[in-house]
Amino acid sequence: MTAIPGAAVALTGAASGIGRALALELAARGADLALADRDEAGLRTLAGEITGKRKTNVTLHRIDVGNAEEIEAFAQAATTAHPALNILINNAGVALLGQFGEIDQAEMEWLININFWGVVRATRAFLPQLSRQKQAHIVNLSSIFGIIAPPGQTAYCASKFAVRGFSESLRHELKAAGSPVRLLVVHPGGIATNIARNARTGFGMTDNARRVHMIERFDHAAKTTPETAALRIIEGIESNRPRVLIGGDARFLDILQRLKPGKYWSVIGRQYQKMIEPKEGGGTGPGGIEQKSGQGRS
Repeated sequence: MTAIPGAAVALTGAASGIGRALALELAARGADLALADRDEAGLRTLAGEITGKRKTNVTLHRIDVGNAEEIEAFAQAATTAHPALNILINNAGVALLGQFGEIDQAEMEWLININFWGVVRATRAFLPQLSRQKQAHIVNLSSIFGIIAPPGQTAYCASKFAVRGFSESLRHELKAAGSPVRLLVVHPGGIATNIARNARTGFGMTDNARRVHMIERFDHAAKTTPETAALRIIEGIESNRPRVLIGGDARFLDILQRLKPGKYWSVIGRQYQKMIEPKEGGGTGPGGIEQKSGQGRS
């Protein structure tokens, strides 16, 4: 296991949602923190809340995880400030509303550059540091949409399935090499964060009523708090679990996908369609968005 007391953690997407809840809980358990986000004001507020309650070494790093140079600079600064850094949590992510025909190639590349390549680049940048520690962990945030693939989520699912595949393959490589680094992949279901409200809308999605309805319905469906999600992730680190499903919805959908791997959508598709489409007007195409902690882009 990787112990939390005395650990030093690099955490992306720290200013809000699951990231913020993780920062507070990790600090409460005795970990030092290198907190990264684009929201510099949010980072400062979070740091003030942490250091006002306890003696914790907290450093703040304003970065865009879609920028390779900024990720590399973050890794260098974080490991310099925290020489014993031994946990990396790749939490930052963004969302994009719209069907495949409503989003253009540049928009899809924007999302995948953050949600997938941001994870890969940060893992590569921090892995040498983690490999020198006696106990170390990488935590990569995928999604329940890295296990099932609803319509209207082509870009998001592509990125989260990719995170899952990358993480599982790397975990097997690390184990085979006898590395001290353990890897946990996390699949949250509906978490009460602002990622849907901060989501970009595809250039081809012009129906604002449909967007508003989707956000309202998914806000209503997001039952799990960020604090609960944070506790589940930390428990997964401490127990050296290979993956964690967060929320009853995620656990149900994972079971359904295993029972009906090619036909699960025939069971849940109609209910999903009713949830994301306005009853009167507002367009007809699906394009909902799962709630999860994000980088806070708009």
